[in-house]
Amino acid sequence: MTLPVILALLPVAILIALGHAIRRSGFLAEGFWPQAERLGYYVLLPALFLHGLATARIGDIPILALVLVLVASTVVVAAALVAMRPLLPIDGPGFTSVFQGGVRFNNYVGVTIAAGLFGAQGIAIAAVCNAAIVPTVNILCVLVFARFGTTRLSLGGLARQIAANPLVLACVGGILLQALGAGLPPGIEPALRALGQASLPLGLLCVGAALDFGTARRWVQPMLAASGAKFLLMPAATVLASLAFGLGGAAASVALLFQALPTASSAYIMARQLGGDAPLMAGITATQTVLAAFTIPLVLAAAALLGP
Repeated sequence: MTLPVILALLPVAILIALGHAIRRSGFLAEGFWPQAERLGYYVLLPALFLHGLATARIGDIPILALVLVLVASTVVVAAALVAMRPLLPIDGPGFTSVFQGGVRFNNYVGVTIAAGLFGAQGIAIAAVCNAAIVPTVNILCVLVFARFGTTRLSLGGLARQIAANPLVLACVGGILLQALGAGLPPGIEPALRALGQASLPLGLLCVGAALDFGTARRWVQPMLAASGAKFLLMPAATVLASLAFGLGGAAASVALLFQALPTASSAYIMARQLGGDAPLMAGITATQTVLAAFTIPLVLAAAALLGP
């Protein structure tokens, strides 16, 4: 169980380290990184979400129970993090990074591990997990950025921000195409797939480039809060929700896996674009990637509690 986890996380760690080395070496001009982040947020990540949701093969999966478990556990943990905000010695932008670290997940790692553990069935379940969690998390994060980020929005401004958010729009578009059974046109599907695949390495390189170990001391408490929510609170909420909604077997195991994944590079891109604490977000992303090699096997072992 541990080997598939390490093999899935190793390329993530390598790309983060490579991004850090490239930035520090001065190989690329400083102006490259903000433009790369903008490209990822407005083009590559939306392509990833739209393609993934529109082309998912969901098959014979307990979709309703799975979606209820994932959405309920995500919302519960999100509410708990907001309730904990007064106890955290950080500013508003810093809290947005803690929040993202607690609720976002790395799709790439999740699909890779699910495929390694359950084969084609795991990939199908992972597709449903993406369809349920991606739009939920993006809407919650936009709300948190609007409340705690550097740019405060009115109710109308918040509605416009959600309606115009490229990640939310991509999720809605992908779900609609999936529900209609329309799929993607033959000429467009490979282009979107290629753009989406490019988002993963570029995003992780940007995460590594933003790492500043000179400020690592101030990361400790926020990273503990984000990682505690991600690796302890979220799995516990998922187990309870699975028991409540009667979800078991492979679907419950993959749901638990996805809710215990480290946060994704998209969290850093979103922090940079929407007024969060991007360096802190980079630190949380890198730290959780390392921790996940130890925590995910433990979480999967706990999946036995969900029954057959």
